[in-house]
Amino acid sequence: MTAAELNSRPDSAEHKSVSRPAIVGWIFFDWAAQPFYTLITTFLFAPYFATVFISDPVRGQALWGYAAATGGVIVALLSPIFGAVADASGRRKPWIAVFSVLLIIGMSLLWFAVPGAEGRLIPVLAAFVMALVAAEFATVFTNSMMPNLVSEDHLGRLSGIGWAAGYLGGLVSLALMAGLFIVDPESGRTLLGFEPIVTLDQDAREGDRLVGPFSALWYLIFVLPLFLLTPDAPAVKIGVGEAIQKGLNQLKSTVLELRHYRDILVFLVARMLYADGLAAIFVFGGIYAASVFGWSVFALGLFGLILTVAGAIGAFAGGFLDDWIGSKPLILVSLAGLLAAAIGILSVDANHIFFVTEVPAKAAASAPFTSVGEKVYLGFAILIGLVAGPLQASSRTLLARLAPKDKITEFFGLFAFSGKVTSFMAPLLVGAVTAATGNQRLGIGAITLFLIAGAVLMVTVRAPNKKQF
Repeated sequence: MTAAELNSRPDSAEHKSVSRPAIVGWIFFDWAAQPFYTLITTFLFAPYFATVFISDPVRGQALWGYAAATGGVIVALLSPIFGAVADASGRRKPWIAVFSVLLIIGMSLLWFAVPGAEGRLIPVLAAFVMALVAAEFATVFTNSMMPNLVSEDHLGRLSGIGWAAGYLGGLVSLALMAGLFIVDPESGRTLLGFEPIVTLDQDAREGDRLVGPFSALWYLIFVLPLFLLTPDAPAVKIGVGEAIQKGLNQLKSTVLELRHYRDILVFLVARMLYADGLAAIFVFGGIYAASVFGWSVFALGLFGLILTVAGAIGAFAGGFLDDWIGSKPLILVSLAGLLAAAIGILSVDANHIFFVTEVPAKAAASAPFTSVGEKVYLGFAILIGLVAGPLQASSRTLLARLAPKDKITEFFGLFAFSGKVTSFMAPLLVGAVTAATGNQRLGIGAITLFLIAGAVLMVTVRAPNKKQF
C-alpha cells in the first residue's frame, strides 16, 4: 500500500489530500516512540529494575506495578481534558512538543538507576512515571491527526502501517542496543557477536542503564519528521484561558451526550478492560520470564527481537485485514488469540508446561531458549506479538470511524482515558497479589479477567459494516 493510495479519499469535499511526506512524517511518530515501550517498559529496563536495581524480583515487580498504576491514573484523569482543549484550540503539534520534552527528560533520567542505589528509588520511579504519562499524552494528539491524513476507507491501513513501523522501530532500536552495547557476561561479546562499540562498566550495569538515554536520543531524532512534514490543524484564534474553558465545557457536554453514542461508549469500556490487560502483559511478561528462567539482559534482548518481529508482521497484516473485514471482527479474533497465549504463558514455570506436564529445568549456563519450558514460553509469546499489533491498531481505527469528526481529539482523549482509567487496576492487582502471596504467577494470572470482560463487551458493539469472513 503506497502513501499515494492512502491519501486518496472519495469524500474530497470534506478532506484535503495531503502529501506522501506528510503521511510518512506521521508514521514516524510510532517509530520514534516505540523504544520507550519495547526497551524500557517490556524487554530491557523493567526486568533490570526488578532483578538488579531492586535485586528482589517479587518486590521489584510490585514496585514497577505501582509506578505503572500511578502513571495510568494521571493519564486517565487528564487525557480527556487535554483532548477537549486541543479541539477547542485547533492545533495539536504544540501539545506534542511539550510532552515530547517531558518524555525525553524522563527516559534520560533512568540512567541513574545504579545497582544497589536504592536511595534513588523514588527519583527513578518518578522519571518512569513522567515518561509514561508524556508518551501517552503525545500519542493522544498524534492519533487525532489521522482523519485529516487519509480517507475513512484507508484508516485501517494507515493505523496498521503506523503500528508496524512502531514495531520495526522497536526492533531496530533493540537490535542496536543488544547488538552493539549489551554484553553477554559469558562471552564478553554482544548479541550479534561484536565487541561493544563503547567500553561500559559491567559492574555498574552501564549497558542496561544506557537504555534510557538511548531511547531518549532515538525519540528526539525520529520525531522530527512529524513536526517538519505533517501539517497541523489550523489554529483557532482563541486565548489559552478561553480555550481551556471552551474545552472543558465541550468535554462536559460530550460526556453527558455519550448516552447518545451508545456504541462508542460500550467500545470505550471494552477497550478500557482489554487494553489494561494487554498493557499488563507487556509490563510483566519480561519480568516473569527473567525470574522463571533466570534470563540475563542478553537473553531478554534476543527474546525482544523475536517478539518485535512477530509484532511488526501482525500489525502490518492486520491493517489490511482491518480494511477488508472490519475493525470489530479483527479485534475479537485478536482478543481470542491474546487470551489463549496469556493462559499458555501462565502454564509455564521452571519445571512444567501446560500447568501439569513436567519438563527438565533449564540447565545452568545453557544458551537461551534451549530448554523445553523456554521454547513453549517463546511460542506463546510470539502469538502475543502477532495479535497485539492488530488489536492496538484496529482499536484506534474503530474509534476514528465511529467518532464525530469535529470532536476527534476529544474522543481520542476519551480513548486514552479508556486505556488508562483502569490501567492502574491490573498493575495494582498484580503488584498486590504478588506481594501478598509471594507468587508471581498468581499475580499475573489476574490479567486474564480483564481480557475476558473486554471481549464480552466488544461483542455487543455495532461497528460500521464491512465484508465478513
